[in-house]
Order: sequence, then C-alpha cells, then structure tokens
Amino acid sequence: MYIVINGGGKVGEYLAKTLLTSGHEVAVIEQNDKRIELLSQNLPQQALIIYGDGCDSIYQGDAGCEHADIFVATTGNDDVNLVSCEVASTVFGVSRTIARVNSPRNERIFRRMGIEAVSSTSVISRMIEKEALEGAVHAVMSLSQGNLLITEVTIPRAQDKGQSGGVRVSDITLPEGSLLVAVSRGESLDIVKGSTMLYPGDVVMAVSKEGLEDEVRDVLWRFLSSEDSDS
Repeated sequence: MYIVINGGGKVGEYLAKTLLTSGHEVAVIEQNDKRIELLSQNLPQQALIIYGDGCDSIYQGDAGCEHADIFVATTGNDDVNLVSCEVASTVFGVSRTIARVNSPRNERIFRRMGIEAVSSTSVISRMIEKEALEGAVHAVMSLSQGNLLITEVTIPRAQDKGQSGGVRVSDITLPEGSLLVAVSRGESLDIVKGSTMLYPGDVVMAVSKEGLEDEVRDVLWRFLSSEDSDS
C-alpha cells in the first residue's frame, strides 16, 4: 500500500518506520525544518519526505496523495489533523483517512466527517494492517518526552508446539528498563501478574526505555519457544 503521513514528529516517524519495515511505500509531510533533517537521517532512503504544510493541497500533491491508499495525520494539533484529512479526501479522493486525536472530545467530530479517529495511545499501524505480522512490535505511546515507550509485542505462534507451550511471567528475565503490564488473548485483556501465563499468539503490552522494543520481543520469543516452557 501507499501511505501518506502528515506530521513527522515522534509518532509520525515511528509509524513511517513500522510501515516501511512491513514493505509499504510511505511519504511524510513535515513543515519543521529541524524535523525534516532528522527524518532524512532516521528514515530509510525509500521514504519520500516532503517539506511543507500538510494542509496545503500543493504539498499533498507532491507527496502523491492522488494515488495514496491511506492518508494519516499524526500531528499534535487536532485542527491540523482534521483539515489535512479533509483535503486528502475531498481534493485527492483518498478513500481512507486516519487521524490522531489529541483531545477525546474531538473524536465524534472526526468520525462525523468520515475520518477514523484514534487517540495517541492507539496503535495506528495496527489499523492500517488488518492482520499485524506475527512478532511485530508497535509503538503505542511515547512517555516522558520520548524516554519511555508503551509497546505491543505480538508473540509468533509456535509451528511445532501449537498453543500448548506457555511460560509464566515470573520466569521471564526482561532487559533492565522494561516491564510487562498487560496481555490480550482473544477478546480478553488482563493485567499481567507474576503468575500470568503467556502463550504464542498473545499480544503483550510492555513499558520500556526507547530502543529496547526489539530486545523485549526477542526475549519473549526465546522464552516462548523454549523446550522448558510450562504447559
């Protein structure tokens, strides 16, 4: 898919990285010159980075909105997100628009306009990809000015052990600076305790220092694939 993102801040940058890693084509529109420089350094070369106002149809055109499958607005300003999504929809006919909503009071307005509204604590990339790749790590929310991240880790399903092999949370040694807080299994969402059992296919929410997301995922994979796992 081809996705255009308005807003190259921490949320937009992380989303762009996630989508590019999943094999999608991505363009990012950002009007802060310092963020443009950081995006150029941090994003893979295949990312298209546009310096301009994402509410302006000229820059949306430069980003290729006319053939975009999805337009996502991730700025910290609800008005900007609303207007940019409307421009993408009405001017370029983008069939699906998604906006980060910073004030919950505005969610109803967005939805009335046909814009999919998600709070900053939601996983936007999960909405874009109906079925997340097994083992994917998604940023949910940046805390303390980006020093901590709440992330979701989807534990890959074991090929040889099915759903029987599990591990107790208290037996998992996580990297220093990380903590498991919740687990989603089917329709249920439970707070993680030391006695909680984790299984392949579970979606685990963790709080960790920025940069530890992949290490947390690898630890969970290793424990869940261990032959010593409890059943």
